[in-house]
Amino acid sequence: MDVLETSKLLDEELYSRQLYVLGLPAMQRLQEAKVLLSGLRGLGAEVAKNLVLMGVGSLTLHDPHPTCWSDLAAQFFLSEQDLGKSRAEASLELVAELNGAVQVCVHKGDITEDLLLGFQVVVLTASDLEEQLKVGSLCRKHGVCFLVADTRGLVGQLFCDFGENFTVQDPTEAEPLTAAIQHISQVGTKGSPGVLTLRKEAKNHQFHDGDLVTFSGIEGMVELNSCAPRPIRVQEDGTLEIGDTTNFSCYWHGGVVTEVKKPKTLSHKPLDTALLQPRVVAPTSQEVHRAHCLHQAFRALHMFQHLTGRPPKPWDPADADRVVSLAQDLDPLRRTDGEPLEEPLDEALVRTFALSSAGSLSPMAAMLGAVAAQEVLKAVCRKFMPLDQWLYFDALECLPEDGEPFPNPEDCSPRGCRYDGQIAVFGAGFQEKLSCQHYLLVGAGAIGCELLKGFALVGLGAGSGGGVTVADMDHVERSNLSRQFLFRPQDVYRPKAEVAAEAAHRLNSDLQMTPLTDPLDPTTEHIYGDNFFSRVDGVVAALDTFEARHYVATRCIHYLKPLLEAGTQGTQGSASVFIPHVTEGYSALAIASEDISYPVCTVRHFPTKVEHTLQWAQDEFEGLFHLSAETINRHQRTHTSLADTEGPQMLTLLQVVLGVLRERPQTWQDCVVWALGQWQLCFHYSIKQLLRHFPPDKVLKDGRHFWAGSKLCPQPLEFDSSQDDDSNFHVDFVAAAASLRAQNYGIPPASRAQSKQIVGQIIPAIATTTAAVAGLLGLELFKVVGKPRPLRAFRHSRLHLAENYFSRWIPGAPAIRTFQNLKWTCWDRLKVPAEQPERTLKSLLAYLQEQYGLKVKMLLQGTALLYSVGWSSEKQAQRLPLRVTELVWQVAGWVPEPGQQVLVLELSCEGEDDDTAFPPVHYEL
Repeated sequence: MDVLETSKLLDEELYSRQLYVLGLPAMQRLQEAKVLLSGLRGLGAEVAKNLVLMGVGSLTLHDPHPTCWSDLAAQFFLSEQDLGKSRAEASLELVAELNGAVQVCVHKGDITEDLLLGFQVVVLTASDLEEQLKVGSLCRKHGVCFLVADTRGLVGQLFCDFGENFTVQDPTEAEPLTAAIQHISQVGTKGSPGVLTLRKEAKNHQFHDGDLVTFSGIEGMVELNSCAPRPIRVQEDGTLEIGDTTNFSCYWHGGVVTEVKKPKTLSHKPLDTALLQPRVVAPTSQEVHRAHCLHQAFRALHMFQHLTGRPPKPWDPADADRVVSLAQDLDPLRRTDGEPLEEPLDEALVRTFALSSAGSLSPMAAMLGAVAAQEVLKAVCRKFMPLDQWLYFDALECLPEDGEPFPNPEDCSPRGCRYDGQIAVFGAGFQEKLSCQHYLLVGAGAIGCELLKGFALVGLGAGSGGGVTVADMDHVERSNLSRQFLFRPQDVYRPKAEVAAEAAHRLNSDLQMTPLTDPLDPTTEHIYGDNFFSRVDGVVAALDTFEARHYVATRCIHYLKPLLEAGTQGTQGSASVFIPHVTEGYSALAIASEDISYPVCTVRHFPTKVEHTLQWAQDEFEGLFHLSAETINRHQRTHTSLADTEGPQMLTLLQVVLGVLRERPQTWQDCVVWALGQWQLCFHYSIKQLLRHFPPDKVLKDGRHFWAGSKLCPQPLEFDSSQDDDSNFHVDFVAAAASLRAQNYGIPPASRAQSKQIVGQIIPAIATTTAAVAGLLGLELFKVVGKPRPLRAFRHSRLHLAENYFSRWIPGAPAIRTFQNLKWTCWDRLKVPAEQPERTLKSLLAYLQEQYGLKVKMLLQGTALLYSVGWSSEKQAQRLPLRVTELVWQVAGWVPEPGQQVLVLELSCEGEDDDTAFPPVHYEL
């Protein structure tokens, strides 16, 4: 099957966001891949879910072991009705349901050498060391990529062996670097390198010595346009040496230099060698040492199970001591050169691991399952660098700190319930507290669905008085199905909140779900008001715009609610936690502008990059197909005249409307004639007119050429019907128009997919990153729900799966601000208790001075000024005797919402600095 035929089979609508992460060649390789997954406990279920959603060619499940109660804490394909059944067979139907294009089957026998020959990748989860060594050796023998993944309580392990010579075709997620050329100088001496100077806007480039580059669009030195990739050397001044150009024509103008990604080859050690000489992924020497200790802990745990035939009992001191003793007796690990590592064993770490290792936790399975699935993808797609070779991830900070009592064995013993795997770590008392929580989840997209799955598995809000409210105003789209675990084809066009709530309830029938389709924004504070938030214990945000995140964060600060927040872009993800009075607040500095604007003259006449041409095409689209029709329809609806419009805007609108009315097409042929006229106007006549004003050889008074530097000299196009595109969709118009505009100016155009991403501001997304950040938030949830924890217990997280980057750090403490004797943080407010009869403005000002030492200079409610010290005595005499709510009604027209408990006021005080921001006044009603 050739590439063209294969690409036609790829469902680009379904995988649209993922295609922006992987690209078409990698997606095609993924569709042809065959993977064997052995072990269908929680971790295996996560790997299976991610691979099927991403569109792997075929997935064979293997796990003949019977389902038990402890599996249900993390295995979402299984339920109470599956107890005693084979995990793989019981999971098959629901796994296959995730993606009809993926072949999913079950292998019931043993894993044999002949079986392995039919797969490109084999993944073992929940396996003993003996099986890992046997299967790993056979995979190595036959060139099959091999992975081992395991989670025990709050610690996870991942190992990759992709063979001795594994070539990665595309090592990074970033697009190839491109930069516009300012000049290429030639040195007279034969063999001397040409020196390429980049345009001013590209001076802070990221090219490196040895990078390979190609050239396009160069005028004059045209020999470079067709040459093979050339290595470069970066000079101190930022210029690039590009090799010998002495025999080339002289450079005249224009051109782009583009990076050519170089394949990389890596060499992995087999498992038996890597056990004794582990190469671990860790950013610091301290974390490398911790990973080595956990490596020995896993080895000791395997030995304990081999000797006793069982895992350690939950929080059993004797079993834990035995594991520590076995770890101490192990031969020391060795460096890659064979010399022993002189590192002490962290016995306390090993003991804590052993005590909690009997548990099975959904967030741990989500995190490790995401990374494991991403490594499978790397193996079959040859895209992104694989792990080298061990990854250890732990969240032992979820447990009580030093000096605090650990859970007792009785409280952590099995209950014969779906939460046994979680109770084994945190105890039955903690499980009861989880069930009584009431949480608000804002956003039921990809991350939101993963979080709801996690809530169902951990039992959040599944008890009396508990519950989860999910708010999302959007509807399910088909492109959601490759990432959003709870949605199915039959759910397309239904409200996301309702579908997600129903699906989460099916995962755990005790989960109390409430879907809301109203957005959480300033227009719905009558819905999400004081009464609503008084019933909420915490908020989880899974939103895709900074503005929406910021608004939810301000609500959490207002109501003093914990906030868990996550976001992704491609294989990058972040998870953050904000706790009242403990951590810093959500920073307004995190808000970045999503609307990038360019100077009008640059867009219209002097574009230098593809984004400029796309902005021009968007503007043309708005003018041709939206503005005129919208203007006419609006004035017809409101029965108003264009003459009512002021000044220059009226002239602009009249020109648009008259053009539409005069040239109104009657037939399809009229539309074709009109389109041809627009083509000629945009890409031929307008360019010729520009060149009449500024000829190609125009010279400025100072002797410089006008068309130099960042100004590209355009060339008019001649219409050729063979180049026409018969599509009439919006993106096609913008992409085609932008491409033609780019041809005018010699700018390499974007592909249709790139144009769609830029114009639609589409965020690349993939199921693995989504699952990982949801798992990280789930770990923080354990800490928030438990008893109050110090700052050092919490973690912000950031990961980049394509580059094997994993970072977790303690959040900052809230900044303390001072004014005279008053101290506060972003979590504080100036409380004014209710009184009967209600306070007057005068008594409110007196209370603020007596209670907080603040002599108010100005008092506001929103933008309405309630009081100013600069007012005349007559105006003050009118305002000061008024009841506060009466005053606010008179000035701002404010009426309290039903159930509203607090009126928020802002103030400034005498003696404050310009940058002083006082806490809000919470005036109780």
